[in-house]
Amino acid sequence: MVSIKDVARVAGVSDKTVSRVVNGEPNVTADTIEKVQLAIAGLGYIPNLAARSIRSNRTDIIGIITDFISTTPYSGDIVRGVQDWAGANGRTVLLANTDGDQDREANVWRTFKAHRIDGVLYVAMYHRVVVPAAGEVSIPTVLVNSHAEDGYSYPSIEPDDYGGAYDLTRHLIDLGHRRIGYIRLNPLLLGANQRLDAFLAAAQAHGLSENDMIIRLGMEGPIGRETNYVYREALDILSLPDRPTALVCGNDEMALQAYLAALSLGLRIPDDITIVGFDDFRTVSLGLKPELTTVALPYYDLGWQGADMLDQLIQGKGGSETERRVLRCSLVTRRSSTRVC
Repeated sequence: MVSIKDVARVAGVSDKTVSRVVNGEPNVTADTIEKVQLAIAGLGYIPNLAARSIRSNRTDIIGIITDFISTTPYSGDIVRGVQDWAGANGRTVLLANTDGDQDREANVWRTFKAHRIDGVLYVAMYHRVVVPAAGEVSIPTVLVNSHAEDGYSYPSIEPDDYGGAYDLTRHLIDLGHRRIGYIRLNPLLLGANQRLDAFLAAAQAHGLSENDMIIRLGMEGPIGRETNYVYREALDILSLPDRPTALVCGNDEMALQAYLAALSLGLRIPDDITIVGFDDFRTVSLGLKPELTTVALPYYDLGWQGADMLDQLIQGKGGSETERRVLRCSLVTRRSSTRVC
């Protein structure tokens, strides 16, 4: 087995210098770092991380607890953001998917505690209010794509669904749309309610009345197992004698069903009906023709910045249990929205 002494001999430096390079300590010249890294690569040396964690009382491992990552389009980019941050900062990531099962989640917390990980990113794949089932386990934790229920204190980072939806609605109004349909997401989702609230606020602020809006429920039921009414509701809205000139869909997958409903009625997009979505799930938003106007969720940035927040919390360099960071959701205009003639 290759030892630190072997690396030191090949690099022409002391054992202590090799240790300083491996541990990322300061005040080592770039030339020395390069020689040690070349020796490590050439010899296939693997540092004893267990011994290092005993000395430093740190494992340099962060855990991710997720709920529905396997069923949520593009939200895997949150995990990719975390992993890229970890790779750039010499950390290791352990990932556990609970499928929303609280017993399984409680077991994951205990396992993470047993492995002495430094901190946890509690990642909700749907933007919502959460209560981590940590029990008696105390590990530095940051909530991602969520925030804590009242009475619980965790730092959090989440998207500005409200701001994104407000900008999207204002975009339609600026194009001259005065009669607008809206198909809403599952009311159990925090993001769904924020998007609807923003739509109503923007419409009211720009002089639209209740009679100018047609709002329908697109899906309901347990998260991940919803009953879907989107196609039916889109078909009904677009069949009205005084149909709206624009249809807002709670997300891009809903917009896909609205496209199908419009096409089944012989309507042209955007000439006869403007359709917009939310999320910028590009398999849909770029796959549809014409391409879909939507709002982009900052999934990757949620992961990267969430990991950085957690690191600051672990090191005691910043942040607090009450910090709540909100990231902008950007409007992405494409050809599915047009000015009213």
